[in-house]
Amino acid sequence: MKRTRALATLRRSWRLLRSFRFEQTAPAVFYGGLAEDTAALVDALSRDHSLSLTGARVLDVGGGPGYFASAFAQRGASYVGLEPDVGEMAAAGIEVAQAVRGNGTSLPFADDTFDITYSSNVAEHIPNPWDMGEEMLRVTKPGGLVIVSYTVWLGPFGGHETGLWEHYVGGEFARDRYTRRHGHPPKNVFGTSLFALSAREGLDWARRESSRGSELVAAFPRYHPWWAWWVLKVPVLREFLTSNLVLVLRA
Repeated sequence: MKRTRALATLRRSWRLLRSFRFEQTAPAVFYGGLAEDTAALVDALSRDHSLSLTGARVLDVGGGPGYFASAFAQRGASYVGLEPDVGEMAAAGIEVAQAVRGNGTSLPFADDTFDITYSSNVAEHIPNPWDMGEEMLRVTKPGGLVIVSYTVWLGPFGGHETGLWEHYVGGEFARDRYTRRHGHPPKNVFGTSLFALSAREGLDWARRESSRGSELVAAFPRYHPWWAWWVLKVPVLREFLTSNLVLVLRA
């Protein structure tokens, strides 16, 4: 994990933290930076596990507005994005040649199609995220990587745009308080498009898959500097201090 650790600096953590405030007001700023960081992270993880993005077939499950395509293309990958909501890309005025409309829990691809399959900040938005995880493993070639990154509910950003503390009272409370304050419901509606997903659930899923033939090769807090990755080893504490969990499995 030498290259991945080298990427996980305090400066990077601070840069990403500052960008979160632009998610709703300036999505191009937020998602553009997130796309570049995601491509750099996947590149580092790939090289740390004897793979390369150059020439690799990469599936992005739920890539959103399409900001990720150019970031991966610059690194030589053959990128395919799967997005259930075509309105996301249309609203941003972005066209991606290799974009497919589909459902992450029923991927429209044959077994063993991709070298690397990843999902960034999608799992917490669907009610059955581990069905998606199993599908990602199915379409990944043996020896390839599956990378799942998601926002942990009890972390500081678990409530997304509804606030930093309101979700600790409850998802419904955070949703309703946001609606009262802004005059409209949040984009991420608790119970519909936002769910309380814990770090433990992700780790349990990854370990189950490891017992079935896949291999959990890495798990760490995505936005922490490498020297703070230890928090993931401490039950309960990790739920509050891990804002985003990365799970890396070899198919």
